[in-house]
Amino acid sequence: MSTDIVLAGARGHGRWHLDNIRRLQDKGIVRLAGICELNPLTADELPEGLGTPEQSADFGALLDSTGARIAVVCTPIPTHTDLALTAARRGVHLLLEKPPAPSYAEFRRMADGVAEAGVVCQVGFQSLGSHAVPAIRELIAEGAIGEVVGVGGAGAWARPESYFRRAPWAGKRRLNGVDVIDGALTNPLAHAVATGLALAGASHAEDVAGIETELLRANDIESDDTSCVRVTTTRGLPVTVAATLCAEDPDDPYVVVHGGSGRITFWYKQDRVLLQRADHGPEEYEYGRTDLLENLVGHLTDGVDLLVPPDETGAFMKVVEAIRSAPDPAPLPENAWHLLPGEDRRVVPGVDGFVAASADDLALFSELGATWALPKEVST
Repeated sequence: MSTDIVLAGARGHGRWHLDNIRRLQDKGIVRLAGICELNPLTADELPEGLGTPEQSADFGALLDSTGARIAVVCTPIPTHTDLALTAARRGVHLLLEKPPAPSYAEFRRMADGVAEAGVVCQVGFQSLGSHAVPAIRELIAEGAIGEVVGVGGAGAWARPESYFRRAPWAGKRRLNGVDVIDGALTNPLAHAVATGLALAGASHAEDVAGIETELLRANDIESDDTSCVRVTTTRGLPVTVAATLCAEDPDDPYVVVHGGSGRITFWYKQDRVLLQRADHGPEEYEYGRTDLLENLVGHLTDGVDLLVPPDETGAFMKVVEAIRSAPDPAPLPENAWHLLPGEDRRVVPGVDGFVAASADDLALFSELGATWALPKEVST
């Protein structure tokens, strides 16, 4: 029997969820019962084969009228907690898009409220559904690369200036007095942070001992578009992630686990792993991935383990909180970037190399000698 679902936020990234729900509906696993949008989707916006789901701008009323068992929440970041609690109070289980909340306090309010209501919440870090994650953990446990000394993450992406105008909250740290914290590390490249922490065995809030941030921006926005963070875990491991949306030559983001006698690189969007170790040739593997909505349904119907419950994102949310409470991102000097007119995007020359070097050396931009980097700031 299929599970009825309501999708809140069906435009933008929500279109991906519509297609995924269509895929699972074809398999007989779910049925799209309702769509919550401020303006209803037109027939053209609805993928063929999804029928005529009920539409409403009132999320709670839609959950009541459809009797849906699961809600997928893919709405602006500041709305996540209230919508999650609206569903939880009705006994509706959740797939909540990342980042789950714009502050640690809002995250705790969401996670505690969901737990109190007795519903299940899966946080949408799709990379944590990759079968590469347990495989890498097994390689580490077997001692394939010796003792782990740190984890680096690198994301060199490109986004046009229009990306920061796609929604009123895009590129904002706050909007109408409410935290948004939309930035390179907290939103588009959040997977690099969450995956790096997971591979370091430091997913929970209590695994974090300290956080250093360097937040910069080439674009005319409030939030960061070129930034790095170093988390020190309670076991003393550094987890460093560098990210930019102003790359010269954008490439797939990755996470690298450094060991005493080798390293494991994981391109998480491709589920591809490269193992390099002393006295061996390089070994490359490709893995499958478990869809998080499918995993949530399987958890509810067959008791399979939930892959990304809120507590597994606690350390990531500590990073969000450190970025939220850090000074506003500093604008890069005008001579540090230029506009690519044909692509409507700002580029920081040399940033790709600094992003890669950060992941390699577990170092911050300022420690790597980036002329535009700030003296390092420490926050906890």
